[in-house]
Amino acid sequence: MTGNSTNSFPKIRMRRMRRDEFSRRLMRETQLTVDSLIYPMFVVEGRKQRQAVASMPGIERVSVDELLRECESLIRLRIPAIALFPVTGWPYRRRRLRSE
Repeated sequence: MTGNSTNSFPKIRMRRMRRDEFSRRLMRETQLTVDSLIYPMFVVEGRKQRQAVASMPGIERVSVDELLRECESLIRLRIPAIALFPVTGWPYRRRRLRSE
């Protein structure tokens, strides 16, 4: 560059993509709000159960009664949705059968 500011690029700024509100909404930066959140909950059978998930530090599997308590706090935080993931699979059932 020669440092000549009179020939700076661009001379014409194309604004065709920003003319309509619809187009501006499509192309604007992503906005993340609490309305966009879905809270994952891992559910286990029983009552008063809280089990740490070894592969996810800070995450617990909870029983339905504990899940209801968690949902009350989510309501206060205004998180609009949860995704439930029940414990399934043979290793879990085998451990459960052994303990009964």
